[in-house]
Amino acid sequence: MKAPPDSATPVYAPLRLDDPEAYPWQATCDAVVVGFGAAGACAALEAARGGASVIVAERFEGGGASIKSGGVVYAGGGTPYQQAAGYADTPREMAGYLRQETGDVISEPTLQRFCERSREMIDWLEEIGVQFNGAMPPRKTSYPAQPYFLYYSGNESVPAYARHAEPAPRGHRVKGQGQSGRTLYSALRGAVQARPEVTVMRQTAARRLIVDRSGAVIGVELWQVPASHQKRHARLARLAERVHNAMPGVADSLRAKVLELELRYARPVPVRTGAVVLATGGFIFNHAMVSRHAPRYLPNWRLGATGCDGSGIRLGESAGGATRHLERVSAWRFINPPFDWARGCVVDAQGKRIGNEETYGATLGHAICERHGGRAWLILNRQLARAAMREAFSGRLWSFQALPAAMLMLAGSRRARSVEALANRLGMPPATLQATLDAYNAAGRGDAPDPAGKSAAMCASLETGPWVAIDISADSRLFPCPAITLGGLRVEESSARVLTASGTTSIAGLYAVGRTAVGIPSNHYISGLSLADCIWSGRNAGHHLVHQLAEQRQADTNQETSHEPTY
Repeated sequence: MKAPPDSATPVYAPLRLDDPEAYPWQATCDAVVVGFGAAGACAALEAARGGASVIVAERFEGGGASIKSGGVVYAGGGTPYQQAAGYADTPREMAGYLRQETGDVISEPTLQRFCERSREMIDWLEEIGVQFNGAMPPRKTSYPAQPYFLYYSGNESVPAYARHAEPAPRGHRVKGQGQSGRTLYSALRGAVQARPEVTVMRQTAARRLIVDRSGAVIGVELWQVPASHQKRHARLARLAERVHNAMPGVADSLRAKVLELELRYARPVPVRTGAVVLATGGFIFNHAMVSRHAPRYLPNWRLGATGCDGSGIRLGESAGGATRHLERVSAWRFINPPFDWARGCVVDAQGKRIGNEETYGATLGHAICERHGGRAWLILNRQLARAAMREAFSGRLWSFQALPAAMLMLAGSRRARSVEALANRLGMPPATLQATLDAYNAAGRGDAPDPAGKSAAMCASLETGPWVAIDISADSRLFPCPAITLGGLRVEESSARVLTASGTTSIAGLYAVGRTAVGIPSNHYISGLSLADCIWSGRNAGHHLVHQLAEQRQADTNQETSHEPTY
């Protein structure tokens, strides 16, 4: 695979100052937030509410991956919208489910706090104008169409998970037109910009941290494109985002032009500050980092925004910050809707079953990419294929769901009148595929439990042909398999302060939030968990830095008082 042209933000070694007072600072503030997506916005808002003066440095116009998301916030424990839909969820049941997804990436106390404060997070979002709704779709889907906003956004109802926790819908899609990420971000941006304590600097990237002799972060070197070139910078960046889905190569060339413009015209703005919050997203748009840490995912379609180039992670590393789980990537292979696709059987290049087809798309995508070489085929019979085609043309789905499904069934499939002929067409051992389908059909008839643990309602007998095989491999061009990175800087879970390699020492003045840091979704992703973590970690960082600033001011006051002469 040809590497895209480099468009990553340059990151330089920290500037160490022996005498900070003598340095020609151009601005001073209590906190600098690098990145203006959901995580950065929440950090800036909470810091400002605590009385801190904040500069938000945003390389583009704001929003990052958050504005392009589905606007789903994972929340539970008995939210008003769960109650309105008739579900009596509790923080304990929410934690019982999430524990299966998060594994050991966060501690048990942090998981418990997140679940216990989940309802309060919804209240906080509503205070700044975000709206939710308790209307649920009639059956499970990867993303609900209008007018539905509450749904099962993960594996809650899958039998293997439901054994450990009472299922409840916890995907709270923000109420709005179209996909809801833009609506959610609009409310966050408006709340931040309404605060007089906050200054937003756009077309501004952070390239270097500034530290004192002890290694504490005391400033950051921002590089801002001058006003005379900002419109061109914004125009090129917007166009790159707009054409990325259809023409990723063209988008990469535009991103390279954006970086070229920055390197040529941007000028340094050193800012002295009490805290730097890194909130620039993950690194899926940094080809070198993906090649080094997660090469299996190079064929996948990159999901996110241009700013997801790993710059925040690299800045943290430059100051001695440790990273963790950089190899972990979420790849989404959604096969519902159409609903009847999920009743089919997914096999690998050898004709072996990959797993339970009713699981969340990232669970299936992880199995395809990590354990089966990225190759996968969805096996249906004509009856299921026709039902799926009817749903694709029903007008009830989002276009991004309906169009790929229809195209794949019309142009991206292989057909045969026998299982043996289908296997030969796919280049897999006929006996293996037949054995896989025999076991699956037994579950579909109700003669035996499904070997992969699929619920009886989602099983279907595929004994009667003709048969259809749809290529759902990770590198499919007709049906892209999106990927985002999940690992990042190691942080204190309660404060979001960046940790050193020891895991016990934090770097004074340095925080990381959202996908720049290891967080709640850094093991396995489910819809809404990343945005919820952005809100959670961003608010934690904002709260903590305000507390730290207050302690430092009190210490400074005490020191001055102790030096006053006595009479």
